[in-house]
Amino acid sequence: MPHVIYEMGVSADGYIAGPDGTFDWATPDEELHRFHNAQARTLSGHLLGRRLYETMVYWETADDPADISREFAQIWQALPKVVFSRTLDAVVGANTKLARDDLRTELTALRESAQGDVAVGGAGLAAEAARLGLIDEYRLFVYPVAVGGGVPFFPQDHHVDMDLVETRTFSSRVVYLRYRAAGRC
Repeated sequence: MPHVIYEMGVSADGYIAGPDGTFDWATPDEELHRFHNAQARTLSGHLLGRRLYETMVYWETADDPADISREFAQIWQALPKVVFSRTLDAVVGANTKLARDDLRTELTALRESAQGDVAVGGAGLAAEAARLGLIDEYRLFVYPVAVGGGVPFFPQDHHVDMDLVETRTFSSRVVYLRYRAAGRC
């Protein structure tokens, strides 16, 4: 069965966005972008919270001249996505739908029809999935910066034991850490 993964760029002190909400320190270089493209290509679906959706909606219509960016846009546009929001009335993208239903129900339905892994993104949505015990793997791209606070990668009120599965260091000094939730998969 496909894995449910939570994957984000994170500061060395554990935040996906700083105190001011920015994450400009997490812009991937070409090597890291190629790695992201390869990983995105293996996904069968992506569940997003509203804020991550608003960040990623750019890729639904992106016409970037850079080959690497254009490739990601094509992958992203083809990927089935479910956006969880109580405030949005509509979403953009032929393969994007808006959900207000139960996270477990939506994730289970997407996972059952999936050939590849399913990603959950956005701190709030991923925290809910973690609390429900739905995440099989945690994939962190640790950037060499400390931001001193902000939006944490892991929920503050949840304990999860993990087994290290893979590490990789990129030339940009970003370290990829892939953990499997202990007792899963």
